[in-house]
Amino acid sequence: MSGLQARVVVERPRFRVDVALDAAAGEAIAVMGPSGAGKSTVLEALAGLVPLEDGEISVAGRTVERVAAPKVRTAPMHRGVVLLGQDPRLFPHLSARENVAFGPRAAGMPTAQARAEADAWLERVGLAGTGARMPRELSGGEQQRVAIARALSASPQVVLLDEPLVALDPVTASAIRGMLREQLAGTTTVAVTHDAGDAVALAERLFVVEAGAVVQSGAVREVLGAPASAFVASVADMNRMPGVSSRGVWRGSTGQVLTSADAASTALAAGEGVALAAVFRPCDVRIVHGAGPNAWAATVVGVEPTLAGTRVRTSEGVVDVSETAVAVGDTVWLQVDPGRVRFVAIPDARGATSG
Repeated sequence: MSGLQARVVVERPRFRVDVALDAAAGEAIAVMGPSGAGKSTVLEALAGLVPLEDGEISVAGRTVERVAAPKVRTAPMHRGVVLLGQDPRLFPHLSARENVAFGPRAAGMPTAQARAEADAWLERVGLAGTGARMPRELSGGEQQRVAIARALSASPQVVLLDEPLVALDPVTASAIRGMLREQLAGTTTVAVTHDAGDAVALAERLFVVEAGAVVQSGAVREVLGAPASAFVASVADMNRMPGVSSRGVWRGSTGQVLTSADAASTALAAGEGVALAAVFRPCDVRIVHGAGPNAWAATVVGVEPTLAGTRVRTSEGVVDVSETAVAVGDTVWLQVDPGRVRFVAIPDARGATSG
């Protein structure tokens, strides 16, 4: 593997960040986690903005930073890494063209050639003809496009994205997401995001970081479809109910009993007392009139209108319905088809669960 390999260990006031990541040459990976989990610390360490306490970072087969016991540090090398964040950070006194030409010129490219390259990059990101405009004359989305062009014009070996779309409106973010996917094809990329849509659109694999450690990793859709933590379930818009295996079924903490038609889930439930989570989508749950197979009682704690109807939040899961007459405090029966339920192992405190 010649893309990116890293183990980042950094001490933080509340916990120790200890995260191992890898990306093949040209592969895009995503990093997700709750606020304060250590995601930005990892990116800053990869970019050389935060020194390692321990670990090693290799880019394109070169070790660019290493710290080994007893805290022996190699001299950091030029990384060929660019970091693109929420703030475009354009040089305010330079035009869009000169912003983009800055990297190639700094690398020794003749001025005329660098400016021609800059115009070509501006065209690639959808800003043809804007080279003479100053940053203050550009919209937020246009500034972010210039920042992307500036980053890529430097021919980086690794691009680090720290939620570059979070400050943009949905329409602009969608357009830039598509442009990023196109322009980053073949470039090793690490994208930090809170948005499952960004992860699916931009990355091939997903690493979930919580409290400074990777708790789940794997193909993006596999991780989101089998959340190993409440955070992943939240971003994937999935119900996740902890319980244990018991004679081929899943039993929840308040007596729920669920079965699954999924072969892998059935195998997991064959054990006794194995910590498992039942996962299923809110749209796959129904409100029914009483007890039955794969049905359980719950108390309504919230009722919210949605674009498609109503989301009913209960003490034991969330259900999406087209319409409902229930109110907060009501007891309802929920039911889910076994074909819509999966059981996933709940990771213990000693390690991560692979997706």
